[in-house]
Amino acid sequence: MTDVIIIGGGIAGISAAARISKHANVKVLEAENTLGYHASGRSAALFEENYGCALVKALNSASADYHHTANGGYLTPRGFLILGRSGEDEKFERDIADLKTTEISPTQARQYVPILNEAVTRAGYHESAYDLDTDRLIQDFAKIVRHNGGQILTNANVDEIKFQNNRWSVRCGAEIHTSNTLINAAGAWADRVANLAGITPVGIMPLRRSMAQTPAPLGHEISKWPIFFGVGEAWYAKPEAGKLLISPADETLVDPHDAYADDMIMAEGIDRFQQHVTYEVTRVETTWAGLRSFAPDRTLVLGRDPINPNFIWCAGQGGYGFQTAPAASQLVADITCGHRSDLPIDIIVALSPERFKK
Repeated sequence: MTDVIIIGGGIAGISAAARISKHANVKVLEAENTLGYHASGRSAALFEENYGCALVKALNSASADYHHTANGGYLTPRGFLILGRSGEDEKFERDIADLKTTEISPTQARQYVPILNEAVTRAGYHESAYDLDTDRLIQDFAKIVRHNGGQILTNANVDEIKFQNNRWSVRCGAEIHTSNTLINAAGAWADRVANLAGITPVGIMPLRRSMAQTPAPLGHEISKWPIFFGVGEAWYAKPEAGKLLISPADETLVDPHDAYADDMIMAEGIDRFQQHVTYEVTRVETTWAGLRSFAPDRTLVLGRDPINPNFIWCAGQGGYGFQTAPAASQLVADITCGHRSDLPIDIIVALSPERFKK
């Protein structure tokens, strides 16, 4: 069997490892002390098949059955609501067309979210959006890796990568790991890993997104509320564990790091949220941030490097890592193991890093 090293233990790396472990000796190297610490551990945890660009939507559709049925399913009905105000009609109509959402009246919207104020003049609702059990998804993929004899090493920060005699050598402190194939699933650090490996980066951009947890509005049972958005995804709010999560949906370009929320941006996001509701946020219980890492064209990068085919990209998941994981990981496994993919060839080509070759 061939040997495969995967750098990165977020949803991208661990799902690819699970698929590949059936056919190869797999070793996952994760720099943190737990899986899914950075972007994967800070996800809004939603599956919406119509969310993302055309290629992302194709991967969403190819992932839907797995999310619905594998291991008893990972989805719980949530629904989503798009809200527009006076002067936002063009953006609103663009959003509901893109997300294939049915327009409803503001009165109907208040039946879903009673705190909406009179400034909301347009609303669109789609019931086929789901909470996604992200932790169980990661842990189940990890179980598959271990069951198939694969290794998952945490606290394994990569210091050096060499390629000699058609084989990779990856040093983590005093430990050296070798393989035929190296998969770069390092998220925000994907270009740094490429540089270490002598591979031309593709331009992965880590974008910070902030989140605040606030108490539920007094007198309201919010557990069945949908996630609700401003037009153009200028903000969103989501019920979770009896609290209300609010995000400014920010995308601030930063260096890869352990992200934290920017207080000013968070305040601006809460203000945009409050312009749509009767609820005043008087207390923020906690804030945090994650890094959504995009390629320049905001599409996943999945496939063999055009210069060194022993290096495989599994990067640029952006905000779509969990919802695309079943299909994206299967494609990476098929590429790694030389199997035929069920995805259409035009999608495979469009996701390939070949598109960045100069």
